[in-house]
Amino acid sequence: MAKWFILAKKADFNKIAEKYNIDPLLAKLMRNRDIIEEEDIRKYLWGGRQDFYSPHLMKDMDKAVSLLCRKIGEGVKIRVIGDYDADGICSSYILLRGLTACGADTDTVIPHRIKDGYGLNDSLIEEAHEEGVDTIVTCDNGIAAASQVAYAKELGMTVVVTDHHEIPYEEENGERVYVLPKADAVVNPKQEECGYPYKNVCGGVVAYKVVQALFASVHPDNAAEILEELLEIAAFATVCDVMELRDENRMIVKCGLQNMQHTRNEGLKALIEVCGLNGKALSAYHIGFVLGPCINATGRLDTAKRALSLLNSRNRAEAVTIAAELKDLNDSRKEMTKKGTEEAIECIEQSEWKEDKVLVVYLPECHESLAGIIAGRLREKYGKPVFVLTKGEEGIKGSGRSIEGYHMYEEMTACKEYFTKYGGHKMAAGLSMEEINIEKFRRKINEVCCLTEEDFEEKVHIDAVMPFSYITKERIKELELLEPFGIGNNKPIFAQRNVHIISGQVMGKNQNVGKYRIRDEEGNSYEMVYFGDLDKFNDFLSARAGTESIMRMKDGRSVDITINITYYPSVNSYGGRESIQIIMQNYM
Repeated sequence: MAKWFILAKKADFNKIAEKYNIDPLLAKLMRNRDIIEEEDIRKYLWGGRQDFYSPHLMKDMDKAVSLLCRKIGEGVKIRVIGDYDADGICSSYILLRGLTACGADTDTVIPHRIKDGYGLNDSLIEEAHEEGVDTIVTCDNGIAAASQVAYAKELGMTVVVTDHHEIPYEEENGERVYVLPKADAVVNPKQEECGYPYKNVCGGVVAYKVVQALFASVHPDNAAEILEELLEIAAFATVCDVMELRDENRMIVKCGLQNMQHTRNEGLKALIEVCGLNGKALSAYHIGFVLGPCINATGRLDTAKRALSLLNSRNRAEAVTIAAELKDLNDSRKEMTKKGTEEAIECIEQSEWKEDKVLVVYLPECHESLAGIIAGRLREKYGKPVFVLTKGEEGIKGSGRSIEGYHMYEEMTACKEYFTKYGGHKMAAGLSMEEINIEKFRRKINEVCCLTEEDFEEKVHIDAVMPFSYITKERIKELELLEPFGIGNNKPIFAQRNVHIISGQVMGKNQNVGKYRIRDEEGNSYEMVYFGDLDKFNDFLSARAGTESIMRMKDGRSVDITINITYYPSVNSYGGRESIQIIMQNYM
């Protein structure tokens, strides 16, 4: 079982509540998230577009914009080269839309995952040169492409790198020496000399900032309207690339979601429709787990050009057709992922390296585009950093997914002699290598690993022990001020002891939702739902109260099983009536 911890950070919650006209509960929740300073509290509760940081604070931004303005004036051909994941697709669209609005002669190329691999390569540069491209603008890639940028410069091309990934470095005498590509401009907030206040933005946000700065110089028609549409796309990219929803990221996603409710993008509107989300209050969850995977699926199983075509659609009929294709493709991806995950679990369970701190799983028959998703599923199951390797046309390709306390990119740098190519950040990474080096990599990545047993323990951080009787519809509504939720701004977790389960049944199309009648210590009854592993929960209840109680519950008869839970309150609307519903998250 996970360890539960009650957060006990101190502050004068009543004073904060009075000053900002909020419930003391919200004051406590903000303190738990280290939102302390007055300006941070204001931005957290009510921050918006006026609080976005100036794009000109990014190193080389003015240089990049000046260069692009000159190239637009000269009428030369500009090519945007992106990436095949959702962030790369969104970044490509943002730059393409922005440059086109400014009158640029521009097009976009997104590398093919299998044929080209990640980011810039020599063949893409040669192709651009042969087609008369004068200027290459990268997005969501390029920071690790020093040799490719040098090649483009040798051919006489101008190169602007826009990226957000970690800066590659070499170790010299125990010190890091960062290696930047010698492009004409490098816009990446992670550069040491960059004064941008918030470093952890995605490629889509960097692209958005470039367009913002470009519009301030060129002043195209409908600039404000275009920027509002592109804000939605930048928010979409932020969630899909699993960026922390802190600081500017949270405000971008908050404003982007508001726009998305009445989206200006015909393709996004069609995708929302085919995914059955029309009329629903969209959240970061819907981007990350419903809409985003459809955009990602095209780059995984086909070509990402189809997803870019969706965002570029100005015709509703065309947009709906493409959106339906992407949804079907994602449904196929789900089946393939399920099969690959099952194969990976079997491989781990039968292996001699099952107890390794870092799992390296080789699935030669798995489609290489699914490696990252499968790695994420394995990380959830085993609570360890995971690399999933597959056999590509040109050697081994793989993706890694990390846990808190393990910086994946830095750990990989200690093993870089085994890679032909690698890149990423703290929580995720990609790599290429020769098959002969798989076992060497597995051994070394574990030898250099400094994770302790404590790092592997699942921890549940509880915001407050809150009796159900304290919950009102008004308080639940006020909790919406904390949204959007996600990495870095988790949904609050509340706890209640001695909850009596009185009855229960299994619901849902796939019979995977538990619905229970519960009673608190004061004798008040409530409805509770659970979306987790029902078999595991039933095993827990059997151990707690005996199998007879479980059989009684399955037969629709009453029981009395006492447990402790963590939960989040919600309002359930059904048949025109509203009632408070408890959503269980953990139990013990």
